[in-house]
Amino acid sequence: MKINANTIKPGMVLQHNGGLWVVTKASHVKPGKGGAFANVEAKNLETGNKLAERFRSEDKVERVTLEQRDYSYLFDNGDTLVFMDDESYEQIELSKAWVGEDRIAYLQEGMKVIIESHEERPIGLELPDHVVLEVVETEPTVKGQTASSSYKPATASNGVRVMIPPFMSAGEKIIVDTSTGEYVRRAD
Repeated sequence: MKINANTIKPGMVLQHNGGLWVVTKASHVKPGKGGAFANVEAKNLETGNKLAERFRSEDKVERVTLEQRDYSYLFDNGDTLVFMDDESYEQIELSKAWVGEDRIAYLQEGMKVIIESHEERPIGLELPDHVVLEVVETEPTVKGQTASSSYKPATASNGVRVMIPPFMSAGEKIIVDTSTGEYVRRAD
């Protein structure tokens, strides 16, 4: 769908120079002399390259809508990860390099994820905001230390290091933010 450059907003996905770009910043300028324009900063969805482009307000750009579908993570298949479409039960394999090591650590069997695609080609993978993990290893609690706000290091069941409150011990379940890798709260 073609849109005017003066309607570009952060978060939009544009097709430009043969690639898909997500807009990270957009500022619209109306100088006293000359025509209005939009300064746009964008990031390529496939390569991660950055782009700074200036569009005149009368320029037309191609806005792309990505299809979002719910998938369930099934299993690790060597160099790839297997996901199943929750509606059609079709399975797709995505390379571990594409998914990224930081996100692979949080994947659990049966976990619901959202895969964004453009023309049947996967572009992005969205994990749930929080995940429940078990504390496998941590330092013992020191008596009298519970009143301080300092955190202690711990290793979670997925191998990720996370800072937890001093009163927690191994075997307890915690909720971790998948985007930052930080402790959120104790799991119920």
